[in-house]
Amino acid sequence: MKFLETFFNGAVMAKYLPDLLGAIVTTLWLSAVILALGLSLGLVLACLRCLGRWYLTLPIVAFADIGRALPPLVVILICYFGLPGLGISLSGPAVLILVLAGVLAAFAEEIFWAGLTAVPKGQWEAGRATGLSFARTLFEIALPQAVRLGIPPLVNRALAITKMTALGSVIGVKEILSVSSSAQSFSGSATPLTMAALAYLAIFLPAVILSRALERRFSWAV
Repeated sequence: MKFLETFFNGAVMAKYLPDLLGAIVTTLWLSAVILALGLSLGLVLACLRCLGRWYLTLPIVAFADIGRALPPLVVILICYFGLPGLGISLSGPAVLILVLAGVLAAFAEEIFWAGLTAVPKGQWEAGRATGLSFARTLFEIALPQAVRLGIPPLVNRALAITKMTALGSVIGVKEILSVSSSAQSFSGSATPLTMAALAYLAIFLPAVILSRALERRFSWAV
């Protein structure tokens, strides 16, 4: 059938499968690094914002607002093609990690902050009244509740950001979309793109199912 020949050509699959497997590994480690950096930075910024110091709050709020407002692709292109003009040259993977981790941190900070502000004021006061320091009240009472409240939106946002690793194709990062697009051009077949779609399904469909389970598990109100 012409459909199978176009989208599931066995010879083309066999030829480009090794390259696609390498791209899958690249996508996975990029996603892992982006998640680790973005979530960690977002949590730190939310905790710093709790201190209530204007000289911390203003830049954190500005970072979160700008990070959520700017399209990641625009920032990626600015960093990759613009920074060399300032004498700063970063590799494609480094730019992708820097930008997407920053975007995730901006969203994560707001999610963590919303969770922290949702903790009743009386619990903060009770912690201080028992002799706990501000830091211990934050980390032992408020933060565990904020993290639990934030898990569903954090998981959804993390999935959205990690799928943006496909933007690395515009700056030469050998991730799934880049490799499959190149293979499609050389082979003249849509099969490599079908392989890319299947690869994304294999990576992200389990994560989507897990996110749904987490939403059911942690969806509760204070």
